[in-house]
Amino acid sequence: MELKDFQKIFREKYYEIDSKSGPLFLLAVLFEEVGELAEAVRKNENVEEELVDVLFMVISLANLFNVDLEKKLVEKYLKGDPSNRWDLPEL
Repeated sequence: MELKDFQKIFREKYYEIDSKSGPLFLLAVLFEEVGELAEAVRKNENVEEELVDVLFMVISLANLFNVDLEKKLVEKYLKGDPSNRWDLPEL
């Protein structure tokens, strides 16, 4: 299954409730899930579970804003290379 397939299925299943909840609520839930991911990484426990929750919330927000995630990922990270703008530590 491709990312666009997940996005379509999630839109069909969750869009109505997501649109009623609104973008700020979804963003707050995403922040909560990222916090849970940080804790999971720190403890090295349940990282898979928390990554999936974060991805789900990102897809929910993308659907709410009509963002084609697969298309944007290809444009930004496969065809482009934004890494020159990252503040990476010297190796």
